[in-house]
Amino acid sequence: MNPITLFLTVIFAAGGIGAGFAGHTYLGVALIVVAIIISAALKMANVWQRFVILRAGKLLGIRGPGLFLIIPIIDSVVAVIDERIQTTAFSAEAALTKDTVPVNVDAIIFWFVHDAQKAALNIANYREAIDRVAQTSLREMIGSSMLSALLSERAAADELLRAEIGGKIADWGISVNSVEIRDVAIPVALQDAMSRQAQAEREKQARVILGSAEAAIAASFVEASVTYESHPQALQLRAMNIIYETTKERGATILMPTSMIDSMNPAVALAVAETATPQEGSPGA
Repeated sequence: MNPITLFLTVIFAAGGIGAGFAGHTYLGVALIVVAIIISAALKMANVWQRFVILRAGKLLGIRGPGLFLIIPIIDSVVAVIDERIQTTAFSAEAALTKDTVPVNVDAIIFWFVHDAQKAALNIANYREAIDRVAQTSLREMIGSSMLSALLSERAAADELLRAEIGGKIADWGISVNSVEIRDVAIPVALQDAMSRQAQAEREKQARVILGSAEAAIAASFVEASVTYESHPQALQLRAMNIIYETTKERGATILMPTSMIDSMNPAVALAVAETATPQEGSPGA
């Protein structure tokens, strides 16, 4: 009983009782009868509610929101429909994907009643029916999807489920706002296999990148060799630069074949070596 009906019922009932004690028996009885009629006839629906009214077994109409009256005994409220968005969690356990992989999938559906008359008259229990339809549609979607697609294309799977479930329950006056897959669980052994596969793929990619780098380095060496072959002086300068870079380290000793010294300009090579060698009395000597 809503607060307004309860308040009016209490007022008239109290007035009837008071009139009875005051000796006004008929007035007291009349007020009590009015209180009973008000309690049975005056209804109030909240803004999100719709009352489905039958009169003598036939549909009278949908009432709400606000206050309205019905005829007691003749009229009856057969359903109070909540038109707010509601959620239903559902799942599919050990469902096989298209590539025969068992998975456990948890999902949630957001739905609302857009036609209170259909929801009350076309189906006995629309909440239970939504749960059953959602589970069936989820299993059908899993059975027609590859595991890789189910894991990577979650948004597409959500939209597919929304359209599938929405089409089945539209005749009940119910619309699906959205469907979200919360979790896709696969067997532990398969998780390990997928982890090893991903690791192997990363190793393969690393080796491909390393091979590409080696090829680029080899190409650079080939180009440099052509330059050195055409310009022997460039090769000598490069060798001298290597000697200089090596002798920069304190206390470094270099052993070079005589043939290597002979292939260079001896005077220039010795000058480079003397420049790199610390002199006596100098810092670091």
